[in-house]
Amino acid sequence: MIITDTHTHLYSEAFDNDRDNVVQKAIDLGVERFFVPAIDSTYTQSMIALEQRFPEHVFLMMGLHPTHVKENFKDELAHVEEMLSQRKFYAVGEIGIDLYWDKSFLRQQQEAFIHQIRLAKRHQLPIVIHSRESFDEIFEILEQEKDASLFGIFHCFAGTLDQAQRAISFNMKLGIGGVATFKNGKIDQFLDQIDLKHIVLETDSPYLAPVPYRGKRNESSYIINVLDKLTQIYGKDRETIAGITTENSKEVFGI
Repeated sequence: MIITDTHTHLYSEAFDNDRDNVVQKAIDLGVERFFVPAIDSTYTQSMIALEQRFPEHVFLMMGLHPTHVKENFKDELAHVEEMLSQRKFYAVGEIGIDLYWDKSFLRQQQEAFIHQIRLAKRHQLPIVIHSRESFDEIFEILEQEKDASLFGIFHCFAGTLDQAQRAISFNMKLGIGGVATFKNGKIDQFLDQIDLKHIVLETDSPYLAPVPYRGKRNESSYIINVLDKLTQIYGKDRETIAGITTENSKEVFGI
């Protein structure tokens, strides 16, 4: 059984004291593929170091996270462009719009999102979308940019059934993580209406730990708890869901 964590920040400072143990613990449980999203340029070297430590398991993305879109965002986008031209990445992400923490950079977030979608198309890469309190703004841009070269993952999907179906219509998979295990997460109430071919698994570690670890540091090994929740929702065994979601991740990332 091969499990794929399509979204994990294993380079985060939260793992500075036990990173190798955290990764090995997940590998021992069958989590063999870790897709690692970018935040901003200050983390690039840490990401590359992680990849060098686990070259058979770690696959990097490049992008500017919407909460890190500030006054210097054009410099950050130049860094993204430069890195994409220098070496192999597996997606442009995580990118998008976040209106939960700060609405004052909405225009810049929109500009950065559009720019990075077009970079992804130029490099024939998927995008990995971060959306928080911003479905309308995200969908408006996806509608504008949609074509045969637009595809990717709606990371940490926590919307409604209608929003899920609309996301899928843009050739996006839904990244399902700890939210599916929350009592108030709500997506568990309709997920069985979404075909498994549209689903990938993720943790977003060190954030959004699933029950029973909610509120604690998340780890890639906790994807097992998400997997078990999906076995309940879909009425299928671990191996089947791990297999389908890993195949879906291969479809997105090409490996």
